[in-house]
Parts: sequence; C-alpha cells; structure tokens
Amino acid sequence: MSMRTLPLLFLNLGGEMLYILDQRLRAQNIPGDKARKVMNDIISTMFNQKFMDELFKPQELYSKKALRTVYDRLAHASIMRLNQASMDKLYDLMTMAFKYQVLLCPRPKDVLLVTLNHLDAIKGLIQDSPTILHQVDKTFRQLTDIYGGLSAGEFQLIRQTLLIFFQDLHIRVSIFLKDKVQNSSGRFVLPVSGPVPWGTEVPGLIRTFNNKGKEVKRTEFKHGGSYVAAPKEGSLELYGDRVLKLGTNMYSVNRPVETHMSAASKNLASQTQESIVPNPLAKEELNLLARLIGGMEIQKPSGPEPGFRLNLFTTDEEEEQAALTRPEELSYEVINIQATQDQQTNQELVRIMGEFEITDQSRQSSSKGDDWLAMMDEL
Repeated sequence: MSMRTLPLLFLNLGGEMLYILDQRLRAQNIPGDKARKVMNDIISTMFNQKFMDELFKPQELYSKKALRTVYDRLAHASIMRLNQASMDKLYDLMTMAFKYQVLLCPRPKDVLLVTLNHLDAIKGLIQDSPTILHQVDKTFRQLTDIYGGLSAGEFQLIRQTLLIFFQDLHIRVSIFLKDKVQNSSGRFVLPVSGPVPWGTEVPGLIRTFNNKGKEVKRTEFKHGGSYVAAPKEGSLELYGDRVLKLGTNMYSVNRPVETHMSAASKNLASQTQESIVPNPLAKEELNLLARLIGGMEIQKPSGPEPGFRLNLFTTDEEEEQAALTRPEELSYEVINIQATQDQQTNQELVRIMGEFEITDQSRQSSSKGDDWLAMMDEL
C-alpha cells in the first residue's frame, strides 16, 4: 500500500463531485449568485491550506466510510443541502468515474495527469475570486513538487492502492452504459485501441537477441487492436498540455445520469456486512479523520442566507424511491468522531464543526434533509 495515495484519491474524487454539482445547479436553474456561492465555498474549503497540509502528510488510505464522511462535510460547506439518497448517488458517480479513469491510464504515472486535468477544470469553475484561484494553484505546486519526481515503481504502487480501494465497486452508470464502456454487471470494458503509453512502441513486433545482446530475429504478430504511438508526453506545467483527456468534465454536455447497483455488488455488500469484524485500527483512523476534517475551515457568512436543497435525481419522487429501494447495508452510515483524549484538540474540533452548521432559516427550507443533517451534526 502506498502512503502517497490519499491526496490523489481525494482531489480526483473532489473534482468529480464539483463537476456533478455544477451540472445539477445548472439543470435545476439555481440562481446564479447562489450557484457561484456554493461552488466557491466548496472549492475554498476543499483547497484550504491547513486542510491540504494534513492531506499531503504520508498516510494510509481511509476506509470508504471514513472518506465518505469527509465528502459529506465538504458538500455541505455552503448553503446547499443534499438528502441522503442524493448524497449516495453523488458519491457513487464520483467513485465510478475516477475508477474508470484509473483503469484507463496508459501509464501508472498518468494518474498525476488525470489529477491535473481535474485541477485545471476546477479553476474554470471558480468565479470572481483570485484568492481561491491562488489556493488551487498552490495545491497544484504541491502536487508537482511531491509527485513530479516519483519513480515509475512508486506510481505503480499508487495505482495498485487505488484499484484495491475500488475493486468491489461495480455500480452501473447510465453515461458509461450508453457509451458501451461499462457492461450490465457494472464492470468496465477496456479498449483495444488508441495511443499506447508514452515511451513504448505499438505492439506487433517481437525482437529476439542472442547472449551478446545482438538482435538476431524479428517476428511480427497480429495484436487484434488498433493502436497508435503517443503523440507526446503530458505536461506537468501550470498551464501545460496534459495530452490525456481522462479527468476532464464529462458533464459539460447536459446528460441525465442514473446509477444502479448490480446484483453482484448487492450480494457482495451483504456478505461484507455479515462478516464485519472489529478493526483494531479503527480508533486510530477516527483520530486521523478528526484531524483531517478539522482542517476544513470556512468563514461563517456575514448574514443569514436562505439555503436550498439540491436533488441529484430528475424529480423528488425518484429521489424518495431511491431512498426506499436502496438496501440498508449499502447506505453509508455516519461515523461519530470522539477526540476526548486531547481536550484542547476536541474543543478546537467542536469549534470548527460548529462553523459547518447552517442557519435556522436554511434548515426550514430543506426540511427533507433535516433528519440526516441532524445525524451529521452529531459528529
């Protein structure tokens, strides 16, 4: 397991979350000023320097539940509210999109280019805020400084760590199904065409060498694909050409997106639920999670603003039906964090958590999510 995987996982999933929220804000005709505030608030919280400093410390990946808790907080860092069914769907879309991108990376190192594509697109979502742009650019420099010099072997370990994290997730997404890159079981279909990894040759030739290292024979074979050489290597510069298109915004064209659990995923989740054993590292993970969430600092609004509820489904009825039909064992439960060992740290965490609370007015405007938000406020 790589100790350098968490920042890449978090930033790419966060980028996918912002793509989806931006699309839904536009689809639901949310007023421009509110939409701008939501996007700016979430991006500002996501790229807060204290939060980034905690994120970039070498550490193991959190569990899926723990990571989900971070995104719950992040998605509610502004006046927008999501019900549990919509939050479930949001997280499903985020994870499956990034899983697809990791699978399709020609080289393990290309996961860094995917991350930079997300950061490039996030900067395009920021409106009228040079301060937030500076935050994103600073994170960009942190990424290139830390990951730019890693070896191919280290990136391979990062890629393996990501794939282990995603290996049991087989959620069907309508966009992927329509584009025939995902089959009915929720597994992705890998292409046998396109550019080969940078620095490699198109398959089709076997070279045989003797014991002195001299080439003595060449044999051609049919590879069954349609491959081409990579035109150039993607740039790690601030405004460079990434070449790779993975990680760009696939929601830029307004398309309805649905998610469905495959039968295999449901069975696997049920078996996992039944075979849960106490994790001796759980307490340590919660301590780390508390510290990470503690870095999510946002400024309290100067005055009360009416909140609004965002629906990831086409209608409220679809959202309610999804909440009823989703198996209980597949719902992401809230993790309660207790940091009682260090009173000062606990008080600081309580203070920061308080900044995430919404005003009474916004609570009244999002009554459907009250029960779930109350659970979240127990963190």
